[in-house]
Amino acid sequence: MNITLALAGLVIKELYRRKDFYVLFILTTVITLVMGSLNFFNDDKLVLYLKDIALLLIWISALAIAVGAAARQLPSERENRTIFPLLAKPVTRAHVILGKFLGCWMATAIALLVFYLFFCVVSGSRDHHWPLAQYAQALVMHWMMLAIVISMVLLGSLLFSAPSANATISISVIVGILLLGRHLPTAATQQAEPVRTVLYAIYYMLPHLEWFDLRDFVIYEPTLVPWFDCLLAAVYAAVYTSFMLFFAWLLFRRKSLSV
Repeated sequence: MNITLALAGLVIKELYRRKDFYVLFILTTVITLVMGSLNFFNDDKLVLYLKDIALLLIWISALAIAVGAAARQLPSERENRTIFPLLAKPVTRAHVILGKFLGCWMATAIALLVFYLFFCVVSGSRDHHWPLAQYAQALVMHWMMLAIVISMVLLGSLLFSAPSANATISISVIVGILLLGRHLPTAATQQAEPVRTVLYAIYYMLPHLEWFDLRDFVIYEPTLVPWFDCLLAAVYAAVYTSFMLFFAWLLFRRKSLSV
């Protein structure tokens, strides 16, 4: 565990050196300015729409950070040839996979904390309402979703040769799941066999990232999701993440490290 945490710390330091956190602060400032523009409007519905836009920006920014960070971890180690001295020490390939995952996941946790803190402060200063439990629930579910995303991208980095190709394909798949995944059963009922079976199979095999999106509960339905449902979603994320990290380890242990 100490080796894994040490590798995770190196990932976070690398992201800091790459100015990723400076970009995070700029994006946070932009979101804050968008929320601050509510001073010029008195329409309550317009306020809700602008909150929705701010949370959408948070989701887009978090996905960009998670995918970008995870996609370049293993390829950069191979290109810089730092993977050889890393594995020459008492570090296994399983340690590398877990360390890279944990580092990226912890980095996104820091990013989400900053984003949601700014959103909470600015929104609360306008509405004089502080639903901290709802914000915390949305943040935790968002973070659980990013665990699936990061593990998926790490697995993709062992399947695709270029980080850019991995990032592009991963983002396309993630956006497709978020926008279309929940509608596959409806589409399946309107199709004949064997297309119907194929659509149902895809629906049950895909990771349901949309289950972790609580934006509507934060903005339009100010109620808490039952904590038991959140626990089930977290278990689902843990199981799906574990499977993808396991397959990533299997591919990594059989993959040649030569450039």
